[in-house]
Amino acid sequence: MTDTARARKLADRIRVVVAETLQRRIKDPRLGYVTITDTRVTGDLREATVFYTVYGDDEERAASAAALESAKGVLRSEVGRQTGVRFTPSLTFVPDALPENARTIDDLLEKARASDAQVRQASSGAAYAGEADPYRKPAREEDAEGAEGAGGETDGEDA
Repeated sequence: MTDTARARKLADRIRVVVAETLQRRIKDPRLGYVTITDTRVTGDLREATVFYTVYGDDEERAASAAALESAKGVLRSEVGRQTGVRFTPSLTFVPDALPENARTIDDLLEKARASDAQVRQASSGAAYAGEADPYRKPAREEDAEGAEGAGGETDGEDA
């Protein structure tokens, strides 16, 4: 039986330990501006997936990924020492797709804003194709009486 609360607590602790160890102990020059964004641990507490982002271009991302892979043993031993669990989970580093997804959403929102601005500009000087109020309204009593009276007068003129 898996204890999801325990897995969440261990994942949070692993995230903190990895971030602090990267900041203080790992002195690899390939390691760029790495941010640990999330950590997930399997239900049996045997494997941990660490999500990270790197500030920079593709070359810096690749160099940071290589630095994290080479420091995996040091990070795992530090996680085992600071968490005190019976079995230290194996660490897997995965680049977080959140920044790319956010960038894509921002681009789509900008396109929508531009499209809305074009529609607003095109409709600014436009007039209604028909009447201002295109809905039918029920006939009023005054209009009905006026129509009968007008019809009666025309009948009287013909006779």
